[in-house]
Amino acid sequence: MPQPTEVTAAEISRLAGVTRATVSNWRRRHPDFPAPSGGTETSPAYDLNAVRAWLSARGQLPASSPADDLRTALRASATDLAHRSRLLPLVVAASRIADTEVEKAVGLPDDQLPAWAQKTSRSYAVDIPGTGDLSYRPEEAELLRALLRCCAEEGATQTLEVLAEGEVTDSKASGAYRTPAPIADLMAELLASPGEPYPDRVFDPACGVGGLLLAAASRGARELYGQDLVPAVAAQAAARLAVQADETKAQVEVGDTMRKDAFPTLAADAVLCAPPYGHREWGHEDLAYDPRWVFGLPPKGESELAWLQHCLAHLTPGGRAVLLMPPGSAFRPSGRRIRAEMVRQGALRAVLALPVGIAQPLHIGLQLWLLERPHPQATLPSTVLLVDTAGPETTSTDDTSGKRSTPDWPAVRSAALDAWKDFDRHPDNFDPIPGVARAVPVVDLLDEAVDLSPARHVRAAPVPAKPDELAEMAYELRSRLRRAATGLVALTGGHTWPPAGADPRSWRTASVADLLRGDALTLLRAPAAIRSSSPGIPESELPRTLTARDVVSRRAASGATEEELSGEDITIQAGDVILPEMLQEGVSTARVADARDAGHLLGRHLHLLRPDPARLDPWFLAGFLAAEDNLSAASSGTTVVRVDPRRLRVPLLPLAEQQRYGKAFRQLHALRVAADVANRLADEAARTLAAGLTGGALLPPDTAPPST
Repeated sequence: MPQPTEVTAAEISRLAGVTRATVSNWRRRHPDFPAPSGGTETSPAYDLNAVRAWLSARGQLPASSPADDLRTALRASATDLAHRSRLLPLVVAASRIADTEVEKAVGLPDDQLPAWAQKTSRSYAVDIPGTGDLSYRPEEAELLRALLRCCAEEGATQTLEVLAEGEVTDSKASGAYRTPAPIADLMAELLASPGEPYPDRVFDPACGVGGLLLAAASRGARELYGQDLVPAVAAQAAARLAVQADETKAQVEVGDTMRKDAFPTLAADAVLCAPPYGHREWGHEDLAYDPRWVFGLPPKGESELAWLQHCLAHLTPGGRAVLLMPPGSAFRPSGRRIRAEMVRQGALRAVLALPVGIAQPLHIGLQLWLLERPHPQATLPSTVLLVDTAGPETTSTDDTSGKRSTPDWPAVRSAALDAWKDFDRHPDNFDPIPGVARAVPVVDLLDEAVDLSPARHVRAAPVPAKPDELAEMAYELRSRLRRAATGLVALTGGHTWPPAGADPRSWRTASVADLLRGDALTLLRAPAAIRSSSPGIPESELPRTLTARDVVSRRAASGATEEELSGEDITIQAGDVILPEMLQEGVSTARVADARDAGHLLGRHLHLLRPDPARLDPWFLAGFLAAEDNLSAASSGTTVVRVDPRRLRVPLLPLAEQQRYGKAFRQLHALRVAADVANRLADEAARTLAAGLTGGALLPPDTAPPST
């Protein structure tokens, strides 16, 4: 008897088109919600048919899509995750034959469809690793039918995404992550030289599912070569290249490219690579005398520098490579000697620092390293381009709130491409961009540390050679500072704050615990445990996580989406009051969630209080919860001071009176935000003016310029 298909709460939310918090509410509030049929206590699983019936009875079951039907068929079929690669040749075949032929195949009887699928897809299996011995069973007919329908109605690319769910995922343990499409696009664009044809032969020794190779193909690369350690991932890459770059010659192999290079004689015109980070078992002991280490044997903990030399070894003289690297590779002492040799021999052409949060792992700012295999007869370059795209120019800021949002990707891309293309055209006459880009002389990099971090050289770089440009920049910064200061002054004026009388005002108060019992408040906290993210959901569609640091810094949610909270995630709503669990230097701040916070997830070490708007004003609540004496009375601990929100007390006032206080607390919040903006602008203006003075581009005030 076949086993019932089970789904998790996250999959139920996708099935019904709601959030997981809604599914949690259904479980708690509806006694007839299907009971768990498997899983664990913290992550239960439910019978899919029972869930579908319950959703259908409530009118909560949207019309299923072909992709949903394929997911269901994959769960119901005996085909497990390890064997999904067998289906990839059929997807490629469906993308190559006429739609009418696919529709005819869907209508074949169960005993004929597997044979048709095997015959049609056999020729495509040769180019997909691990699928050479291709066979489909009669009991898989419904699965094959669902796959063909998905190919016909939603396309082969979407079908491949469904097949990758649960099998091809990012791995924190291995340090291998999918390269986001915008970064893959930028890396491929950086290979293009002004006035030159795009590189014809491109190699990726850690190709993953083929994103970088596809980006190169979209720009004109004609031969694509890739290798990956994981068979299922390599198979996906080969299928994607066959579907999305069918006019190219593509070859993808499985294996450990360091120990067993599948392309030992390949000399590529260009290499694109996002090597796994922090992987210590890359073959340090086995490859001690490998000829690839032209800059020296990489230390065991510097696997990225081994990948870098591996990529260079596969380049033709004059060929270029772009690698997505962790920032530690630029400054760790263990890699100093190799970095020095790279710079000295002219192999490193540029390092471009990206903002934090652009790609996984989201808590660090990754870097793009541009390499070139020196031509034996070429003159060695005298400079290296260093670009820092993580400055304020590439970060979106709301001038009305002062909160810093996620990086402005178009600005990041433009800063990186413009600087590189200008440098590539005129490497010896590159005009520095203050705070963003500078061509650093090789002799300046070859110091004791050989620190290639762009921020170290760019932010402290000499001012431009054109004093009038710097003077104009300084004038603009001072103008913005004056406007911010004027706004700050305006917030401090206006209405007076009259005394309450001879004695302070007193009122009856209630604890948060009392308000919880009276249903005036709901107290929520994010679970402490974490698990891996749900596969198949694009990163751009995942909500961000509001962290304690975000609350204290009054900035937008910035937490990583690479991890999901187990149990039930807490989705923030406008009007929620959020309070950090721990006090910093005896003070804290309460945040009132606005429309920009709504929909994001509550991070750990935060308390969320959701007031009944008919009984409590959120700004009134936040103001009194964050009062220093209130927090002091409700906290415990010495080194780490924690707040028990249930012990916090709030005055019992009519809603209209609460709103009067709430308006005042909102004004104080605006005052703090304006002060933050003014402080940032003051620091930026002072740094620019100081750099102009010390670099000789600006004169002290009231000083006449020297005669010429």
